[in-house]
Amino acid sequence: MTLSDIPHCDETIQEKIREIFDYLHTHAEISMKETATTEWIRNRLDALGCRTRTFTDCPGVIGEIGSGKPVVAIRADMDALWQEVGGTFRANHSCGHDAHMSMVLGVLMLLKKCRSMPEGTIRFVFQPGEETGEGARAMVARGVMNDADYLFGVHLRPNEEIPDGRAEPAILHGACKTISGVIRGEAAHAARPHLGKNAIEAATAIVEELGHIHINPMIPSTVKMTTLHSGTASNIIPGYAEFTLDVRAQTNEAMTELIEHVQRVIQSVADVFSVQIEIKISPGCTSALYHQEAIDIMADAITEVLGKTRLEAPHRSSGGDDFHQYALNLPNLKTTMLGLGCGLKPGLHHPQMTFNRDAMYSGSSILTAAVLRALGKGAGD
Repeated sequence: MTLSDIPHCDETIQEKIREIFDYLHTHAEISMKETATTEWIRNRLDALGCRTRTFTDCPGVIGEIGSGKPVVAIRADMDALWQEVGGTFRANHSCGHDAHMSMVLGVLMLLKKCRSMPEGTIRFVFQPGEETGEGARAMVARGVMNDADYLFGVHLRPNEEIPDGRAEPAILHGACKTISGVIRGEAAHAARPHLGKNAIEAATAIVEELGHIHINPMIPSTVKMTTLHSGTASNIIPGYAEFTLDVRAQTNEAMTELIEHVQRVIQSVADVFSVQIEIKISPGCTSALYHQEAIDIMADAITEVLGKTRLEAPHRSSGGDDFHQYALNLPNLKTTMLGLGCGLKPGLHHPQMTFNRDAMYSGSSILTAAVLRALGKGAGD
């Protein structure tokens, strides 16, 4: 069973994928708040003949077709980012999760076109909270992947990584963590700064010192302050500040080293400025964990759909994804993530991010081919 059983370009499904995207793009919800998205996706899965499962204490929805082994899962992340768009702060799909959901629903529609299916179960996992790193852990805790044999994911790639019309069979993500912190100094009149302990000055010292952290330059890494909130009036020395740091490293070992350096920086700033600094380190995302068999399946699927000349070797990405949490917790699970070139610009997480929406049909076709190949392997074909 291959994709040849499905029309090369089903214009009806292509249009439905666009319609799904348009709805999801204009009904964005932030991490772990995707309740309306969950209900909307569940209704679509029900209408397409899936067995569905939702959770009383967590967003997210699971759909299934088929039965028995192997169990081949496809994961789509659901959450949007909270950011300023055109002068207004709102939930905004600037990381392509609306496209990922649309493509995975497209896989279901394409599979429905197959004249016959190999034995096995196909599981569609619509996961909340990828941006915060909570979603994959929530799905693992609820046993969503316990019996799965294969897991495929997908992510749009920016132009600087993969040109439009090309794709890679794995995205080599790095590890990432968020550090949230509180600085407690002492407020004072702005005319008498010697009587206060300025929390903003301590925060700027953290930013300065972070720039002097050095680990092995052969391993990409970065740490920077991404939020800072302090002060209530122009004539008050602020004694309180909240901040967050975004920390990234290509390997888990480098991440451990980087976190140790950051902790030393924060302690030294606290000592120099005589302030208290409390930090909380998020679990974050592990660096990429893939299975070679899954990568080979995805590479063959890309070749089948786009042609061998449009197959890219896996790229190392400075971004992270909680997709790899599944493989970390379930080492027998065969995983990989499709990287789809789609003319994406100016970049991921930019409030005005755009991409070639026709690429979504290609993404659905590649994922469908990968699912069929995985089912065939499990069935012994």
